[in-house]
Amino acid sequence: MTDTPSARSLPLDGWMARDDLAMLVAALGLDNIRWVGGAVRDTLLCLPVKDIDAATPLRPEEVVERCAAAGIRTVPTGIEHGTITAILPGGPVEVTTLRHDVSTDGRRATVAFASEWQDDAARRDFTINALYADPQTGAVHDYFGGLEDLAARRVRFIGDAPQRIREDHLRILRYFRFQARFGGQPADAQAETACAELAATLKGLSRERIGMEVMNLLGLADPAPTLARMAQLGVLAVILPEATPEALPALIAAETAQAIAPDALRRLAALIPADVALAESIASRFRLSGAQKKRLAQAAARSDNDAAADPRALAYRLGLDGALDRLLIAGAGIAPLPDWAIPAFPLKGGAIVARGVKAGPMVARLLQATEARWIAEGFPDAMRAEALLDAVLVQEGLLPVAPARE
Repeated sequence: MTDTPSARSLPLDGWMARDDLAMLVAALGLDNIRWVGGAVRDTLLCLPVKDIDAATPLRPEEVVERCAAAGIRTVPTGIEHGTITAILPGGPVEVTTLRHDVSTDGRRATVAFASEWQDDAARRDFTINALYADPQTGAVHDYFGGLEDLAARRVRFIGDAPQRIREDHLRILRYFRFQARFGGQPADAQAETACAELAATLKGLSRERIGMEVMNLLGLADPAPTLARMAQLGVLAVILPEATPEALPALIAAETAQAIAPDALRRLAALIPADVALAESIASRFRLSGAQKKRLAQAAARSDNDAAADPRALAYRLGLDGALDRLLIAGAGIAPLPDWAIPAFPLKGGAIVARGVKAGPMVARLLQATEARWIAEGFPDAMRAEALLDAVLVQEGLLPVAPARE
């Protein structure tokens, strides 16, 4: 391996020109910092950069000291593993000391600090994630052919694929996520074979980690071909045996046709059967939030009638996300919804009591009947809602004649 920079360089405008990043570089010293990972990869692909990570041969305590001397606040987000976060005006930057693995057990690694950039690169998962950039010149340092793989849209493990997976089983799911986002065809054969052979090792991971990777994958632009390949290789059966990946392309097509952004939870709902108890079980398994669990169950309560449902009535009953989930999974149109604010029913129980009905269960029943008529009429104004209430009361024999209202 050589530390000679490649002919490729990052442009020095955009995020590379941030004044606060220059301040961080000055604090640590030009020879002691390089940008690494996703920011480098995505810049080379002309994609938006979200997070900026840096690598340094300096020990964490020295990073903290130098930042403090320069007036940069730091947070010890992972200091035991060599990571501190520099809090900068333009956004936080994770600065991690160069490392190499001492031991791994498939779930966690014991690391030691290193002094050579290539040692740090060697412990990373894929070649396209092991690219380092000089903060002054933008020159890219590539130790494992990552630039060539990036150009070929090839996701390839660094070194021996089975060994890298044995070090961290989650790399199987990371491989498929990166394949869905960056990969082309044909996929790397060694990587796919290793993932298939070692798929059972995923059972040793926490369900929360698996859930996070699955949701990150489902949130990408079009993960359907990747999910289908995971099923073929036996990986999907280990992490989500209930999934039917053939249901995903239709949903993605409906989202695309109606300009709806990808939504991981909706896609998870489409992947699993319409079974509320099962949806709740999967939400618990993946450690989803309470709101996510409720929404997944709501989507699992779908029926064949959803395609013919009034979109606004459905949104009033389920909320906007719930209605979009049901309609898009059913392949129905959602045209009335994107710019529509769900109205509030303008009547309360007091309006019924004021008409002489004794407070109690009947008030709630009458209110529900009036609300149903109000929804069926397309959510008219308060005056019309009052008229609908009077009509219900007349029908129930609680008003002799419905008062005429303009």
